[in-house]
This record gives sequence, C-alpha cells and structure tokens, in this order.
Amino acid sequence: MRAERLFSAVDSHTEGMPTRVVTGGMGVVPGATMNERRLYFMEHLDDVRRLLMNEPRGHAAMSGAILQPPTRPDADFGVLFIEVSGCLPMCGHGTIGVATVLVETGMVAVTEPATVIRLDTPAGLVVATVQVSDGHAESVTLENVPAYSDRLDASVEVPGFGRVPYSLAFGGNFYAMVDLDAVGLPFDRARKTEILTAGLAVMEAINTQAPPKHPEIAGLDHCHHVEFIAPGSTARHSRHAMAIYPGWFDRSPCGTGTSARMAELWARGELEIGADFVNESFIGSRFTGRLTRETTVGPHAAVVPTVTGRAWVTGLGQYLLDPSDPYPAGFEF
Repeated sequence: MRAERLFSAVDSHTEGMPTRVVTGGMGVVPGATMNERRLYFMEHLDDVRRLLMNEPRGHAAMSGAILQPPTRPDADFGVLFIEVSGCLPMCGHGTIGVATVLVETGMVAVTEPATVIRLDTPAGLVVATVQVSDGHAESVTLENVPAYSDRLDASVEVPGFGRVPYSLAFGGNFYAMVDLDAVGLPFDRARKTEILTAGLAVMEAINTQAPPKHPEIAGLDHCHHVEFIAPGSTARHSRHAMAIYPGWFDRSPCGTGTSARMAELWARGELEIGADFVNESFIGSRFTGRLTRETTVGPHAAVVPTVTGRAWVTGLGQYLLDPSDPYPAGFEF
C-alpha cells in the first residue's frame, strides 16, 4: 500500500448532514487568523478539500471540518469548514459535528452535564455547549457569531422565473430567503430538481445584480445558499428546502441558515429575544434556535443567535492518496 497523502478523520452526521472531521494529516495552515487561513487554504490547498469532499472519497453533498490550533487565546480549537461548494466562514451543522466528535473521542476534557468548547472559526468565536450523559454527547447548543438582516423585501430578475421577491440575511454565510410560492413550486422532495434549478438561478441573479458584502469578513461577497420557505411557515416553526451551490440540498436544518432566518424575522419584528424558533429541514430534521441579545455588525443592527441540535459519530477513517491515483483531487459528477 502506497500513500503520498494520509488524512485521519472521524465521520459524523448532524440531523442527517455529514461532517468529516479531519483530525490529522493537514498540518497548520498559514495565517494569523482563521479567516486568513481560510483564504490561504482556498488559494493554495484546495486540492485537499476536493480530495476529501468529492467522489470517490466523498459525494455530491459532502461536508467536513479540519481541526487546527486556534489563532486566538480564548479558543480551544481552530476549525476550517470544507464542503463540495468550497471553504465556508462558518458552518452550524459542522460545528455541532465537531463538538460532538471532540467529546466522543476524548479530545477535550469532558465534564457532565455540560462541556463547553470554544471554537475559533473564520467568522469569529463560536462557543459550543455539549450536553453530556454517561460520557455521551446528547446535544449541542452553539452560540453563533452575530447575525443580521442585509436587506428585506428586495427582488431580483431571475431568467426563467421573472421578478422574484427575496430577503437576504447573514448567519455565518449569506442566505437568500425566498417563499417557495414565489417560484411556483410545492414543498415536495419529488420536485427537488426543479427547486434546485430555481435556487441556483436565484443565486446567480443575486451575485450578478446585487451581490452582498460582509463589512468585517474579507472574501465574503457572495450568496451560495437559498432558503426556500415552505407555505405555512411561521416565526415559531418554519420549514424549508436549503438549495446550495453548486447543486445540492442541506440535509440538516442548517445552523447558519437558522441564524440568518432568525435575524430576518427579528428585523421584521416577528421574533423577539429569548423566544424559541424551530427550523425544519427538507428531510424533517429540526434545530431549535433562540436569539439571546442585540449587537451590531459594522453598520448593521444584529443579534446573537444560539442553535441546538444533535450529531452522531458514524465512522473512523484514514483517507489515502496513492501516487498513481488518476483522480488526486477527486471529481464531480
């Protein structure tokens, strides 16, 4: 057996969505902050992401996280989030997966009933509180980076769909919130191909005509997520189909998407600080969110969200690259 690259990882899923937590083989990515490391990784090390996320080692909806030493003294670990769509500033389901893996593998000192893990992410400090019983991670509540509404009740001309109303909010990534009724489609997984087509078209239109730009996070100037809101959704319980670039759905309820949705509802005056908000995914899994306090992000009024969900370890792996492998960075299909 030959290998010119060897990565160790613990695989998990968070409410249905995978997180491959890379625990060894990466080394320290250069950069004074985690966002600088993210940008360096994107420019110089993206073959690692493609190797671990794309087929044949991954699949078309694969997601992962690479553990790093933290760049700030108040954090326990640094994290780079990788998936088939790129290298994200923040990933909620991935953070829940990382915290669960750290507890389940004993990589952190575990205390019961709660173990607190402070994570240095490219979007900022995220605090994960893991509820632990008999050494097992039962659930994770993450205090996310501040979320804010970028625009309410905007519209964009989308080829094939006409003028589509949407709102845009940040919850660790930018999310366009679009009512499914606005594109004439039902909340039905049998229609997922049409919903995905609509989502990619909306993303392209926003990024071409009115791209967002985060005031504090360098390199965050696009929308790669469209949160299609199902009919009957409220400010207490919302169902959605999360379409993601370059063409897949989040299986989890999406932690950063839940944060963005709460920020939008708060900006509308429909969700108050301290109220529970249940966000349900396309497969029926759920996160519970809550806004804890108000703050600001640059010129934007913002809120600090928490998101609670569950993750489970699904496997242990070592991923190799044979020097004769014809697909050293995997492939997309």
